[in-house]
Amino acid sequence: MDLQLTGKRALVTGGSRGIGKAVARALAAEGVDVALLARDPQRLTAAAAELSAASGRKVIGVSADTGDADSVHRAVAEAQAALGGGIDILVNAAAEPAGYAAPPKLAEITGEFFHEQLDIKVFGYLRCAQALAPGMKARGWGRIVNISGLAARQSGNTVGSIRNVGVAALSKNLADELGPHGVNVNVVHPGVTATERTADLVAHNAQRRGVDASVVRAEFDAGNSTGRLVTAEEVADVVVFLASPRSRAINGDSIAAGGGAPRAIHY
Repeated sequence: MDLQLTGKRALVTGGSRGIGKAVARALAAEGVDVALLARDPQRLTAAAAELSAASGRKVIGVSADTGDADSVHRAVAEAQAALGGGIDILVNAAAEPAGYAAPPKLAEITGEFFHEQLDIKVFGYLRCAQALAPGMKARGWGRIVNISGLAARQSGNTVGSIRNVGVAALSKNLADELGPHGVNVNVVHPGVTATERTADLVAHNAQRRGVDASVVRAEFDAGNSTGRLVTAEEVADVVVFLASPRSRAINGDSIAAGGGAPRAIHY
């Protein structure tokens, strides 16, 4: 299937590693010129060079903090200048994944931690959408895909669930507002996903729990209906379809990309 993406321009936040980088790689492979946004300039430079060499497309890095609106607007202006025009696709993936520490219990949740988590994932995504949506509306076409997570659909991580549900609520509201202007907005909920950080995550959890790393990895693999971790590349396949003109029929929806939650039925 031709996803009709050749010549489009995308901004991928959190694009220097993990799911964001996998999405950027997949977009570039479909003919998209991509700006990676993250905070670490060195990692950005390396990732942009790697993806550009692999795809033959223009891939650049722009350093910014999505927690600061001025920083976001500067990065967007830099990306547009470097890519030679307006941004057609925004993929928001700039958030620290869960799993490196046990989720805080009720009495352990502080206002500072709560606000930090919402600012990174919900308000950070909102700031980027605010910077790019006007241009998409003016051109009559655009795609925004927000990477959230399956904590939105299960208990066990109070703040993680709240922030991920917040992303879904934000996305649905944006979809209803922007849809008539040709801009679709959707959410992808990954579960625990295999990335370049997986080995470190497994080792960290094994040490924290005092068990062998093989035990933790087996638990990760058994956590979905396929019996193995979904990879960042497999999540990226879902995201890239949603970022394409082919996805017109899907707007304001939350798509799970975690391999299937055992026993859960969503309808």
